[in-house]
Amino acid sequence: MDTTTPVLSIDHLTVAFDVEGERVLAVDDASFSIGHREVVAVVGESGSGKSMTAMTVMGIAPDGAQASGSVRIGDLEVLAAGESALRAVRGRRVSMIFQDPSAALNPVWSIGFQIAEAVRRAIPDGGDRPDRAEVRARCIELLRLVEVPEPERRLRQYPHELSGGQCQRVMIAMALAADPDLLIADEPTTALDVTVQAEVLDVLRRLRERTGTSILLITHDMGVVADLADRVVVMRNGRVVETGDAQAVFSTPAAEYTRELLAAVPRMGVGNAIADLVVGGAPLGGPADGALGGPAAVLEARGLVVEYGRLGRRFRAVDDVSFEVGRGEIVGLVGESGSGKTTIGRAAVGLAPITGGSIVVSGTDVQGASRAERQAMRRNVGVVFQNPMMSLNPRYTVAQTIAEPLRQILGLGAGEAEARVDRLLADVGLGSAWRHRYPHELSGGQRQRVAIARAVALDPALLIADEPTSALDVSVQARVLDVFRELQERLGFACLFITHDLAVVDSLCDRVVVLRSGRLVEHGTRERILRAPEDEYTRRLIAAAPVPDPHEQAERRAMRLAS
Repeated sequence: MDTTTPVLSIDHLTVAFDVEGERVLAVDDASFSIGHREVVAVVGESGSGKSMTAMTVMGIAPDGAQASGSVRIGDLEVLAAGESALRAVRGRRVSMIFQDPSAALNPVWSIGFQIAEAVRRAIPDGGDRPDRAEVRARCIELLRLVEVPEPERRLRQYPHELSGGQCQRVMIAMALAADPDLLIADEPTTALDVTVQAEVLDVLRRLRERTGTSILLITHDMGVVADLADRVVVMRNGRVVETGDAQAVFSTPAAEYTRELLAAVPRMGVGNAIADLVVGGAPLGGPADGALGGPAAVLEARGLVVEYGRLGRRFRAVDDVSFEVGRGEIVGLVGESGSGKTTIGRAAVGLAPITGGSIVVSGTDVQGASRAERQAMRRNVGVVFQNPMMSLNPRYTVAQTIAEPLRQILGLGAGEAEARVDRLLADVGLGSAWRHRYPHELSGGQRQRVAIARAVALDPALLIADEPTSALDVSVQARVLDVFRELQERLGFACLFITHDLAVVDSLCDRVVVLRSGRLVEHGTRERILRAPEDEYTRRLIAAAPVPDPHEQAERRAMRLAS
């Protein structure tokens, strides 16, 4: 391979669509390149053109896309290539891995079958077809390359039997079946916990060193960029506003937009000024470090046990967990996938089988409550989910979405409900002009604001927020968190904030509860847990959280790998 020729060259790329007779530019005169063994990160908000650029490189731009300029993979001009030439490139010279491996893997086929299909597709036209033993050997080799333990056993398993990190490694293995020159990674770690994310990034880093594969990384996580990228391309509204060495872009960004992006990133150690106000050694609105049974408790979990399955084959998802959330307090619930975070949130609204201990919400024991008592309790609880597009009814306008609980539960008339909807939209920074729009007409951050408005419509005593910002761009995330803080300060609801982003916890929460494999590891004030953790698991979580600084991130990575 000629290592002096760029693996990918993009020159003056423009991708346009005709929308209602008007020409809309998704990518506007973008230019950058990727060299041999180089990792280039493309960053920017939703709608910046980064994913459209990647799809154009793969030759899979949506119908109606009008592309001009030049996209060259080695010596192949993609924009002028026919479908047969593009099929020869996809999966062979260029491969792609996606954000959600659980959605990309077929649930009805084994891991071995799916990797074997990728291996067979990687054979050049006219090449010798390998026999079953050779295909199996290559599948095992690929799983070992991405550091999946016990690869022979994994071939017989199905996607639901693997963790999120293992599924993502399987996706990377499939993408590497043909030893591609370029790997396009589209948000490859967004849905992963910090420790799993660190492991996947280590795999990609070592992969680049072992195979010489170049990587086009598309992400909104500036910590991931600092950890992995050699160079950074910053896009906004389809245009490249800045490109350069990663260290230079982070330390001395040239573009104002880049400075705004970096300023919006939550950072460990900055803390929450409001949470830092203390009275008698305890955060305002909450009990002292580790205390239980405070008079203002809105949610109390005592020895909580949640089990699934039948007698003799039961799985304990939550095991003897005790903590509380006080009025006016935000408590962060953190831990890896499978730690029991979401299960506790579901138990708080009666959607998980409580088999031991208790969970009390606003004075109501969820397990012992009658159906009527449980329904009344749920009126005092709002819930915000990770993916607002999935939680909003696509057939309802913004106004209908927010008004539904007001009319169905409070029985408000049309005029009163409309007035309340306008106030709620103003509270989340949207305004009444958005009331007639549908979810598909909103950005991710706008949809999440609508979901928050709906969740607080009934003035809940408790708000459960399950990963509400993890899928959002950093600047959008910052605006949503600002809205969240302002609402919580004004309305005074208690909040259980479920997340894997420790920087968000540091900027938002009063206290922190750390879970591992269903058990409580430690809990206390945010300052104590994040600055002086007592448990080794908590220290590992903090060490694995990426920071938006390439130099500091390299030091943290070296310390983590040495420990």
